[in-house]
Amino acid sequence: MLELFGKRDRARSHCDGYSRRDFLKVGGMAAGGLSLGQLLGMEAKARTGSSHKAIINIYLPGGPSHLDMFDLKPDAPSEIRGEFRPISTNVPGIQICEMFPLLAKMADKFAIIRSLADSDGAHDCYQCMTGHKRRDRSPVGGWPNMGAPVSKLLGAKTPGVPANLSLMYPTGNRTWGEAGTGGYVGNSYAPMGLVDKDPNQRAKSMTLQGMTLDRLMDRETLRHSMDRLHSEIDATGQMAGLDTYNQQALEILSDGKLSEALDISKEDPKVAARYGVNDPKYQRDGAPKMVKNFLVARRLIEAGARVVSLNYSRWDWHGGDGLNFPRSREEMPLLDQGLSALITDLHERGMSNDVSIVMWGEFGRTPKINKMNSRDHWPKANFAFVAGGGMNTGQVIGATDHGGHEPVERPVKFQEVFATLYHNLGIDLATATIEDASGRPHFLVDPGINPIRELIG
Repeated sequence: MLELFGKRDRARSHCDGYSRRDFLKVGGMAAGGLSLGQLLGMEAKARTGSSHKAIINIYLPGGPSHLDMFDLKPDAPSEIRGEFRPISTNVPGIQICEMFPLLAKMADKFAIIRSLADSDGAHDCYQCMTGHKRRDRSPVGGWPNMGAPVSKLLGAKTPGVPANLSLMYPTGNRTWGEAGTGGYVGNSYAPMGLVDKDPNQRAKSMTLQGMTLDRLMDRETLRHSMDRLHSEIDATGQMAGLDTYNQQALEILSDGKLSEALDISKEDPKVAARYGVNDPKYQRDGAPKMVKNFLVARRLIEAGARVVSLNYSRWDWHGGDGLNFPRSREEMPLLDQGLSALITDLHERGMSNDVSIVMWGEFGRTPKINKMNSRDHWPKANFAFVAGGGMNTGQVIGATDHGGHEPVERPVKFQEVFATLYHNLGIDLATATIEDASGRPHFLVDPGINPIRELIG
């Protein structure tokens, strides 16, 4: 729950039952919570201008199969090529899986990296969120979520809407539902979580002295609630201890921009229908198929967010279930609909040059189909799907060998994708640094890592 107050601490609480520490925290968010000071710090740094650069990071939990989606091998032996055939796209020479007919009609609007080569092999989203492997030596505080340095360097675009937001559902496999932390950038820049375990809830309920998200839109009721809150805090002498930022934080929680963005009932019904129908059922230990969160992500960007992370469904189909191909036939058409709708939406709204999309998973799948007619974990080859951001689209970058075992042309690292996305935001990777808690400055990517030249041209 997104709330102004945290849990009661009777040992340190004031007469209202809440401690000052609880009062200063927005609970239920990413590790360490999101301080009110962060929200206001973002507001203080808010920038103006017509350009609003942003990133939508779509994570497919479990390791989607590169061989069955965007790197098919129709000439390989049957135990490798599998059940799907490639289809041509609107870009000559580029083929993708037959389960993606809508995307095939707009291949000029995206690029496929077929040679993502440095997957950690860990069965989690860490590398997709941070760009780093878990075993990489980290700075004090650890590696941050992609949005943390963006939030730190660029600040909030719009008061009341944090720069770094998460639509990552908590999952049975815990590591598939974690957007990450602020890392060395600081917990105050961690992604703000907007969804609870129950996908049927619109969003985490914002409560302010018993006020629900819906009731916060009632300005008269809100005014009375705020008056009551101030009176109660004043009675304890607590208000005097709050600095200007913390007082202003009360206004942020009642602003309404974030709640408006989360409410897709306010969207044009024809546009919303393009995205498909949500399936709130959890996919075993994965995420639900909340395809309309692609739309929510777009709405959050329009409201002012700079980075939105989300997880979608479950793509770990092997072992004893033998469901790789049956589940692919169920999952891919809905992904095709939702992702193509998002790309179309951004183009129609004139946002395609500003908003970058990346879609990926933690690793690829074994070229050889196992005895259960499925594919196992395979970190030697992986894909990344990118669109928007003013990138050079309508192309394939890199290639794997005849059987999809490993890259043989233009191997790409996760950090190169991160570098490209940061570049798309206008961040100068040669000069931008952020200090960790010890005062040591850090560049956003490792030495020698550059944006992917084919994409930024």
